[in-house]
Amino acid sequence: MFVAFTAALAMRRDIATDWVSIHKPPILWLNSGLLLASSVMLELARRTLRSGKRSGFNRWWTAGTAFGVLFLAGQWLAWQQLREAGLYMASNISSAFFYILTAVHAAHLIGALVALIYVDVGALRFRLGPSKRTAIDISAVFWHFLDVLWVLLMVVFYVLD
Repeated sequence: MFVAFTAALAMRRDIATDWVSIHKPPILWLNSGLLLASSVMLELARRTLRSGKRSGFNRWWTAGTAFGVLFLAGQWLAWQQLREAGLYMASNISSAFFYILTAVHAAHLIGALVALIYVDVGALRFRLGPSKRTAIDISAVFWHFLDVLWVLLMVVFYVLD
């Protein structure tokens, strides 16, 4: 889906005579840092758990989850800043692609956050049996994938647009 939207953006931009790039809110850089820090914390949590330190896992995983929530709040703020600047989805094609790509990414992130919270609640209740370790690994890998996807979207926003 992201590849299709990105290809559509590139093709539309190349054939457009009316393409106007939008000014991206600077908070996107802070949001990127939050998302990457979140991934680092989740990975530290997994490594801490492998060494048998469950309470350390809980702290790192909770922090990683919280940074993910902060990323989403930052995205909401970015959309607010665009609206305050008078840029809506219907303002121009560039803003439409920005809203669509970031909203679809946010929807996937919300699903991933549900998984992170599920693991976090189980961890805080010390219910981390072997089946939960699979949930930990799958949740973290999906989160890392969304990080990579976000970095690629930033390249699209700042290089292709």
